[in-house]
Amino acid sequence: MSNSTTLRPVAFTAPHYAASQVGQNVLQHGGTAIEAMVAAAASISVVYPHMNSMGGDGFWLISEPGKEPVAIDASGTACAQADLAYYAKHGTIPSRGPDAALTMAGAVSGWQKALEISHTWQSGLPLSELLAPAIGQAEWGIEVTQSLQDASEKTFDDLSTIPHFEQFLIKGKSLKKGKILKLPAIAKTLAKLAENGLEDFYKGEIAQALAEDLSAAGSPITLEDLNAYEAQIVTPLSVTTSVGKLYNLPAPTQGIASLLILALFDKVQHLATNEADFVHLLVECTKQAFIKRNQYVADQSRVSIDLQNLLSLESLDAMVLDINIDSALSWPHLAKPGDTIWMGACDSEGRMVSYIQSIYWEFGSGVVSPQTGIVWNNRGTSFSLQADSLQQLAPGMKPFHTLNPAFAELNDGRRISYGTMGGEGQPQTQAAIFSRYVYQQKSLAESISLGRWLLGRTWGDESHNLKIEQDLADDIQSELSAKGHDIALVDSRNELMGHAGAVVMRPDDNVSAATDPRSDGNAFAAHTYE
Repeated sequence: MSNSTTLRPVAFTAPHYAASQVGQNVLQHGGTAIEAMVAAAASISVVYPHMNSMGGDGFWLISEPGKEPVAIDASGTACAQADLAYYAKHGTIPSRGPDAALTMAGAVSGWQKALEISHTWQSGLPLSELLAPAIGQAEWGIEVTQSLQDASEKTFDDLSTIPHFEQFLIKGKSLKKGKILKLPAIAKTLAKLAENGLEDFYKGEIAQALAEDLSAAGSPITLEDLNAYEAQIVTPLSVTTSVGKLYNLPAPTQGIASLLILALFDKVQHLATNEADFVHLLVECTKQAFIKRNQYVADQSRVSIDLQNLLSLESLDAMVLDINIDSALSWPHLAKPGDTIWMGACDSEGRMVSYIQSIYWEFGSGVVSPQTGIVWNNRGTSFSLQADSLQQLAPGMKPFHTLNPAFAELNDGRRISYGTMGGEGQPQTQAAIFSRYVYQQKSLAESISLGRWLLGRTWGDESHNLKIEQDLADDIQSELSAKGHDIALVDSRNELMGHAGAVVMRPDDNVSAATDPRSDGNAFAAHTYE
């Protein structure tokens, strides 16, 4: 760390205020954006256990000023025993329980891979210091938020009888807002990681405990699967538009869809004369992007084209021909659910991180390792057992991921780390935030808080309609209906629309951050002395 006393900006945003404070504290004590993110990632796995876990996946976009961003794919592969024959007994892949726990948890390996990059920037803070806040939160207990209460009530019937899930209940009942939930097993696991290093998760005592517990539960994951896993550094996809260069993750994520929406919108946004047109065009761009996403995105080994080619001028121009300012394209479409967290950071050297961490559905598979307290993801339910499917299950394959952290470098020098949770809604919310902030020139906070929309089906809903928050619908519903959109109204500031956030670094060294009023989050932007 520098010995100078220059006043430099730092910023952090997360969908839970406690995790955001942890990240900001690291930054204000001279830590890097990556170190802040690892500390916050550990924290939010404790304070938002329904949304993410060390038993889940992660994706990173990391930017140093003046350099091309790098990405980390910390998503898990299907374990060696997870094949069509194994799941023939079910006929389908279960969404909950031990057979839903079939893909490796990559998040912690991603922390390790990111810290290796951080250590090339400057000498690192001790891992024990980064994990200490999360350990304390797990030991002393977390206050149940409304979001956690809602998830607990929603999943109680499905998960409460799964062995060892009682750690996420209070006296056998669903969680209630304001109550304190202690997670001592998770505290001990984090302390063990602090002592032995993050690799212990895959090749040490924790790996052994996880393998024993997953086997006892009936999961097909073995110690050999844990030993073999390592997160990967990958090259981001990118597209240059009239306003700047945008970045996102390659397959198996839907990052291509997020980039396509904004690249297409850049070509048609001049057609919008009012807010209804603005939303309509973004929705129509979303449809074109999702068609391509569904056609091509899977495990990287199964992607039949270079996804970067979809972002070429010729490809974009061809898709634009199917976008009509006056009418909506008919839309039957299978939606992708997901419960996730996104966080963003900017350190005193202008290095920025866009990070997302997830266990897929609320509380993932519901399978809890009693020795470690870790709840395992159910991302493997995205696989198909159909022999002709692009998403066909096979050992070593990665399932399709809705996760996709975003980053942009604008022509005016601004650099933006942004993202959201929300499964199918992630590309749509990213597009709403970015377009409002960049094209409509609204404030960062307003761009995130204003009413949003979601195209597609959600859990327990068979319709493929366009869901719009009430406050936005009051202004544009009649005009969108006239264009042919099938509209359903939802309450304003609905969690269905995701938990978004963003951090912006300006060329004059001013920094700003914002979080979503739909979440329990907070955003910090301050200056620190170096």
